[in-house]
Amino acid sequence: MLSDVMDLLACPHCTSDLEAIEDGRVLRCDRAHTFDVARQGYVSLLAGNAGKIVGDSAEMIEARSKFLDSGHFDRIIAAVAAAMSVHDPATVLEVGAGTGHYLAAVLETSERMRGVGLDVSKPAARTVARAHPRLGSVVADVWQPLPVRTGAIDAVSCVFSPRNAAELRRILAPDGILVVVTPTAHHQQELIETLGLLSVDEDKARRLEESLAGRYEQTDTTRIEFTMALDHASIGSLVGMGPSVRHSTDASRRTAIAALPDTVEVTASVTVGTYRALAASAAL
Repeated sequence: MLSDVMDLLACPHCTSDLEAIEDGRVLRCDRAHTFDVARQGYVSLLAGNAGKIVGDSAEMIEARSKFLDSGHFDRIIAAVAAAMSVHDPATVLEVGAGTGHYLAAVLETSERMRGVGLDVSKPAARTVARAHPRLGSVVADVWQPLPVRTGAIDAVSCVFSPRNAAELRRILAPDGILVVVTPTAHHQQELIETLGLLSVDEDKARRLEESLAGRYEQTDTTRIEFTMALDHASIGSLVGMGPSVRHSTDASRRTAIAALPDTVEVTASVTVGTYRALAASAAL
């Protein structure tokens, strides 16, 4: 709940601390900026309109919930939880939290952990708010200054999501960690050409390292690769939860999926990298 993480948040307009008023229905800073808490339990702390990121639609979030609930990505979820929990963080945050599945799994590793799930999508924020009792859900844009206090977070996760390396470094505590999950070129390779999905950029790993250089040092990396036996419904959810859904119509996707065998062996292939935040002097 938001009440569990209020001390970690900051006003997006003036960076002042926030307090809950009116029985928790409103957040207010000492400069009188106020933010209504939605009845679903999340709060929007956008300073203005979202910038570079187009948030996931309600249909995309529903598709992701169905796919992750089915357990197909459980090995990836477990790897994220393990990478975060080995550092025993008290405060954790996920950018692009989506449905909250990954962050909820992290919080389950320790009763003392508290979490913040950030996403620019309001449908995502509604889902994240229900994901775990020790989780606060916030609408925010990773490309704007984050509404989080400097140095307040022990560990940040970023799963298939954009990263603002400078802002994430700001909110991380000294020696805080960043866990990043990125797909490899083999991810969903059996479906890319057949269904016209977006392929993974071969330079993705290099660009990740360049974006983090000078602010973080890599301490661990693990490649996770396995196959999933997916029926048509699961393939529909997999396609529907990703960016490729914006480049096709419902009818064309249904037709293409219907032409596939009843069950398709699909590769899941990702890299889970752990990075330690460098001291400010080292990051200059």
